[in-house]
Amino acid sequence: MDSFDLIVVGSGPGGYVAAERAGALEKKVLLIEKEHLGGVCTNRGCIPTKSLLNSAKLYSHAQDGKQFGVQAQEVSFSLLDAMAWKEETIKTLRGGIEFLMKSNKVQTVFGEAQFLDAHHVQVGDTVYEGSYLIIATGSSPFVPPIPGSTLGHVLTSDGILEIKEIPSSLVVIGGGVIGIEFASFFSMIGTKVTVIEMMSEILPMMDGEFAKLMRRELKEVDFHLGCKVEEITPDSVLYTDAKGEKKSIAASMVLMSVGRKPNIQGLEKLGLDIGRQGVVVNDRMQTNLATVYAIGDVNGRSLLAHSASRMAEVAVSNIFGSKTMRMRYQAIPWAVYGNPESAGCGITEAEAAKLGIPVRSRTVQMRANGRFLAEHGKKGAGLVKVICHAQTGAIVGVHLLGPYSSEMIWGASALIEAELRVQDVKEIVFPHPSVSELIKDACFQLDHTL
Repeated sequence: MDSFDLIVVGSGPGGYVAAERAGALEKKVLLIEKEHLGGVCTNRGCIPTKSLLNSAKLYSHAQDGKQFGVQAQEVSFSLLDAMAWKEETIKTLRGGIEFLMKSNKVQTVFGEAQFLDAHHVQVGDTVYEGSYLIIATGSSPFVPPIPGSTLGHVLTSDGILEIKEIPSSLVVIGGGVIGIEFASFFSMIGTKVTVIEMMSEILPMMDGEFAKLMRRELKEVDFHLGCKVEEITPDSVLYTDAKGEKKSIAASMVLMSVGRKPNIQGLEKLGLDIGRQGVVVNDRMQTNLATVYAIGDVNGRSLLAHSASRMAEVAVSNIFGSKTMRMRYQAIPWAVYGNPESAGCGITEAEAAKLGIPVRSRTVQMRANGRFLAEHGKKGAGLVKVICHAQTGAIVGVHLLGPYSSEMIWGASALIEAELRVQDVKEIVFPHPSVSELIKDACFQLDHTL
């Protein structure tokens, strides 16, 4: 029987980072993956969706380039070529992960893992032994038991990434991150898109003012909020609207994007504590079994790729390192890569009120910024909001809507993690012209002293 210092099951952004970090410490590591290296993020999530969104944005920009002096004639969009670009990107990144594993001497085995106990995992006919086990099995799309949800034209985020033709109409069930990104993509390439959301607003983690602007900017998308889907037929979606009236929408394709469920199949054999969200862990990613850790979507704490990677670092540190590292969630950024982009970190004003935290905020328009105006004009829309503690001035939330939001939000994460005050940010020199200057502008409005 092969013995390892660490066995990692699942090679997504949690699993492969855990294996890489442990391998770099010269530990003997086994990584088990049932399909492709990179997990959902690389193969059916983050990377393929961003590849397709980039293609759609290029198409959209080409159509709207006249005001910027770009005369594009007979611009067309090829879904097959966009899908081919997506596949090329995926394969390149898979190769990069494979190189990381080899360079850190991580042994990789492909196949379905069977959990025998806290120290033994079986793949095929071979049993592997590990001093420690990290479970990084991820999550899968959740499909609610709606009548008609098994029809062939009803797809999850997995299936819609493999389509061969552009649908004439698409109904997206669910206005979360996945739903809004696909709504952005298909509306940009000519599909008639409708989003049905049960809640009163899309993107529940987003500031309410920003969510409203996001809907307004998605001009080609129809939104039906506070609605419940009752049934899906071969050519329509039946739902009850916010007033209780029965209605229907024609749909040649339906995207089910109401959430994800943790992949916990087979874990019951280990005697793990499993809650409603997934495997229960402490802030060191340790389960109720001392030598077993669970990271990423499978624990349900934060369903983001970068959260999984950070959890991997925390777990490996507590297994082989200083054992002092903890997972902190107050400064984890999120981003929606739609058109426009949006991102946020920390709390919203509504959340601050629920928590009883006294706050002040300032919102600035992106069109007041030099670079934004030069690249998007007066009709472009975007917002930056900074929220600080009313007494101390410590920054507790930053929210962005507009271009480059996903690239700027890491800075907000650093500000919140370091517990900097608006007064401190005012002393930081931002490059000019850059959209990021708006964060400093908002901080100045919160504190006018010099």
